[in-house]
Amino acid sequence: MLHCLGKPFNRMAKALTKMAVNYVEIVDDGLHALNKRRVSKLKTLGKNCGLRFSIHAPFADINIASPSKCMLKAMVKRLENSIKLASLLEAEVWVFHPGLKTGISMFYPGADWIQNRETAKMLYKIAQKHDVKIAIENVPEPYPFLMKSVEHFKKFYEEISENIGLALDVGHANINGQIELFLKTFPDKIVHIHAHDNSGKDDEHLGVGHGTVNWKKFAELLRQTAYNKTVVVESVEHIQESVEKLRALLA
Repeated sequence: MLHCLGKPFNRMAKALTKMAVNYVEIVDDGLHALNKRRVSKLKTLGKNCGLRFSIHAPFADINIASPSKCMLKAMVKRLENSIKLASLLEAEVWVFHPGLKTGISMFYPGADWIQNRETAKMLYKIAQKHDVKIAIENVPEPYPFLMKSVEHFKKFYEEISENIGLALDVGHANINGQIELFLKTFPDKIVHIHAHDNSGKDDEHLGVGHGTVNWKKFAELLRQTAYNKTVVVESVEHIQESVEKLRALLA
């Protein structure tokens, strides 16, 4: 429901009843920030409309690699609350962003990477406690995120033992030309997929087929890896058209 993020929560919830899908991702941020009352409303809508849910963690002003301990503590508290609400909603997965470099990263080489890894492990423990599966998303160039490429994710998984899934964002991977490499490198780690298009230069979140992503090849690769989980449309335009295109390609 990223395309509805600028609309009030109640309008977004009403839109859910009109969408020809059976799986929806809620963005726990901005006007759609969750609380117990909103989760209860979504659960009722889910039962009435046959919907299953995933939650995209808050990402505005969130940096899990922050060098500021007091700020990091506040951010982890915000994320922990999101995980608890994901549990109440019985969400199938909770997707979060990796950390970012900051203006002082150059003075502490490698410290942001270590904090990113340790916070991710902390979030995994919290999620385990609430019986929530979590997945970390590959994020786009040119933003100063710590985990954008296949190489970054290889390093991350080599350094942790926790079962943190990978949420493959196809649009983000298109910018660095690594869609195929991600799918072939992490067939056992990818537990969730975000689908949207772009020109190959900017994170535009275009409708499927309105950019440079080779969706036929993507569908073929997905079949080769025997992926059997969810593909979420994360475009901000041509939503139903994108759903239908993917449905036809992945049938």
